[in-house]
Amino acid sequence: MWNLTFIAEEDFTNHVKATIEKYGEKLESFDLKRFNKNIIDPIKLIFDKTVYQSSWEEIVSNEIFRQRDKSNNNDIGYFHQRIFQYIANCHVPPNGEEGGWDVIYENADGIEIPDAGSVHTVYVEMKNKHNTMNSASAGKTFIKMQNQLLNDDDCACFLVEAIAQRSQNIKWETTVDKRKVGHKLIRRVSLDQFYALVTGQDDAFYHMCMVLPSVIEKAVKDFEGTIVPHDTVIDELREMAVKQNIESEDLAIAMAAYMLGFGTYKGFNQ
Repeated sequence: MWNLTFIAEEDFTNHVKATIEKYGEKLESFDLKRFNKNIIDPIKLIFDKTVYQSSWEEIVSNEIFRQRDKSNNNDIGYFHQRIFQYIANCHVPPNGEEGGWDVIYENADGIEIPDAGSVHTVYVEMKNKHNTMNSASAGKTFIKMQNQLLNDDDCACFLVEAIAQRSQNIKWETTVDKRKVGHKLIRRVSLDQFYALVTGQDDAFYHMCMVLPSVIEKAVKDFEGTIVPHDTVIDELREMAVKQNIESEDLAIAMAAYMLGFGTYKGFNQ
């Protein structure tokens, strides 16, 4: 039984599937050539394996995961932002349009802003994590929000953070041109608080999180295994290791790893 009142099951499922599809080429299987595309650091692999008391399978798997994960945050940002296109009174502008805002929330009945009265529109800039903006980026975002307030005296601007330091809806204070600035209608809001505001349900984000694992699992199954990668890196390393004529299998695999980064270096090229 579907228990999210603010989004239809079909819409939520389709959005999860769209997010999975955004993973795109990162779901392609890793062979040795792709694994070493940017030339791995064999010394680091061997330190990590030994210090963490891991197997070669674990270390290779971890490195593949690291390479895949580098750009996955963008895909999760897509999930956090575009889900609001299915939630009442929210609008997700096409990229770069309508001022470049990530989400625009409008409510004819008014939107209560703590210590600042009521407005009818909230413009949102979304970030995945609270510490992803440097001071220059934060200053630029704040100025953008100031300009919006100058052009529209019936709005507020939110910096919404998926991974905030805590649940919050507070006045955002930052530094612009070495001066501390803030405005009661420019706010720093955690994702749970934004869900609560737009849905009218305090624990809406919690309930979304509770149904998410099962919906992702079902969506992956619906792809009929086409997105499950079959990595061959460790098998190819073992094949290289056999050719090394080194009695210790562990050292032979280490030598195979060395050859990925140092194959043309003196001594290794013999």
